[in-house]
Amino acid sequence: MKYRIRTDLSFDSQADAQALMDHARTLSGKAVSINEGGANEEISFADLELCRHDEGLPCTRLDRLEIRKL
Repeated sequence: MKYRIRTDLSFDSQADAQALMDHARTLSGKAVSINEGGANEEISFADLELCRHDEGLPCTRLDRLEIRKL
């Protein structure tokens, strides 16, 4: 059994978004992926994106953190 966090947060401030991404990176050493390397693997991750959905435009990924131990 695992405890999983799923979230989708938007901020007006890039600094606030980056602070949360930095915190996720700090905790990433404790995180695990599920069935890593298997056909049914679920890789834990965090994405930092520039979201322009309010302008009718797509998001642009700025940073991605993936938890891979293998």
